[in-house]
Amino acid sequence: MVAAENGALAGAKVGGMADVIRDLPAALAGVDLCADVIMPSYGFLTAVANQPQDLGELTVAFGGRLERVHLFSMPHPHVPEAMIYLLEHALWQSVPGQIYSQGSAERPFADDATKFAFLCASVATALVTGRVPMPTVLHLHDWHAGCLAMLRAFVPEFSVLKEIECVFSIHNLALQGIRPLSQDSSSFAAWFPELFATLTQGQKQLITDPRYPYCVNPMRMGIVLSDKVHLVSPSYAKEVLQPSRPEAGFFGGEGLEQDLQAKANDGKVVGILNGCVYSSVSDLPAKPPARIQVPEFKQLLSAIETALVQWQGHQTQVSGVDMIAFARTQAHWRQAMAEQVPSLLLTSVGRLTDQKVLLLRHQLPSGLSVLETLLKALKQTKPTALLILLGSGDASIAKSFQALGAKYDNLLFLQGYNEALSEALYQHGDLFLMPSSFEPCGISQMLAMRAGQPCLVHSVGGLKDTVEDGVNGFAFNGNSLNEQAEAFLQRLTQAIACFEGKTWPQVRAAAMAQRFDWHSIAEQYRQQLYCKM
Repeated sequence: MVAAENGALAGAKVGGMADVIRDLPAALAGVDLCADVIMPSYGFLTAVANQPQDLGELTVAFGGRLERVHLFSMPHPHVPEAMIYLLEHALWQSVPGQIYSQGSAERPFADDATKFAFLCASVATALVTGRVPMPTVLHLHDWHAGCLAMLRAFVPEFSVLKEIECVFSIHNLALQGIRPLSQDSSSFAAWFPELFATLTQGQKQLITDPRYPYCVNPMRMGIVLSDKVHLVSPSYAKEVLQPSRPEAGFFGGEGLEQDLQAKANDGKVVGILNGCVYSSVSDLPAKPPARIQVPEFKQLLSAIETALVQWQGHQTQVSGVDMIAFARTQAHWRQAMAEQVPSLLLTSVGRLTDQKVLLLRHQLPSGLSVLETLLKALKQTKPTALLILLGSGDASIAKSFQALGAKYDNLLFLQGYNEALSEALYQHGDLFLMPSSFEPCGISQMLAMRAGQPCLVHSVGGLKDTVEDGVNGFAFNGNSLNEQAEAFLQRLTQAIACFEGKTWPQVRAAAMAQRFDWHSIAEQYRQQLYCKM
């Protein structure tokens, strides 16, 4: 497996793909498959690895030069028979201590596209020179590994890779790594000058973006030039075959729907849901936990305070959003000391991106956003209800949420990410909100359900495949942003009525009983992705 992230290593997780790369090798071992992983070290992962073995250097042709890349290996911490290979070079250290570069609006993906094109060249070189054992299947994850499918198809010295199967997994089609074909330091011509000089017109047509003919698209390379394409839920695998219609609130193929449809026509598109780790298949309690009590609420407030303090270590001064969060938390501490807890605790954990919160920011005919409308309605119907929203990402989104957090005391907005805090929110919330505009799979809803917290979700992608409306959670839909917004608010009202009624324990029990276990999903990988084509 070739990937940019890996939750098995401290500091190597940014998104849900890292969870998959962490958990899938153990699941595959349960169906007699050994999955090694190769990725960059980014200048810091070898330091946190468990006694990495130095395998020496390899010489990689990239950017018109011969670069020396250091190669390390270590046993997978959860699957000793599987290996993790780490590649070290200064090019993967563009932002010290981080995996991705923020980039700029003028040159999106510039640094990252270069570093991951270099990753692909390094992996191809490591395989064909025998420095990393040749696998039976080459499994590429997201656009970061897309160039490897192209090198396998176009470069004669890498042609031996065509003898093994190549699977390409799409975790998020919205991010594609698009860069110019030439005339930029981060372009195909700059990365692979010799190959660029010999590309045929037919080859160019396979790697350029359908919307921008003078740009290359690593995501498209992976789709067109792999043997099979894997989407991380069955519903998302169908949605991406349709063109996106942002004005209608639908996000599908993002310009690559024709390539995906052509692949699907050949039976080469597979939708398999991601899994979730459970301590045991039979660890269901006799009954779901009750609504949050004073001790649990105090535990949650302590987790919030701990996260806020930890975030200050990365700042030169306390930010406005954290000052508001500190003040709100102290107010809730006073209530908790008086044995008072929220009458309803709504939670939400996720990146601050349009994918996740476009609907919450959508402006209704009233002139208010959906989120502000929600907060006003809660204030009137359940004055002591509380929404805790944890997330980081887009600065403009964070600013708008900060303003609402200052205006409404029933919103506690926490700008950042903290693993322990997110787990506390899954454990102690009453209703988890996940109104994503699109969701390839989603893990947050699985984690909330695992803890017995029902979810209110937009019925798309993996959310549609995991949350059954009225059974183990609540779902809404709509053919436009306005329809989706109205349906979301209406379904929230109905979910609150259920929370106050007699059927809520059954919904919570059904959420907690749901299982998306990796073992059965690994068997689907074996049969649908890794069998001989």
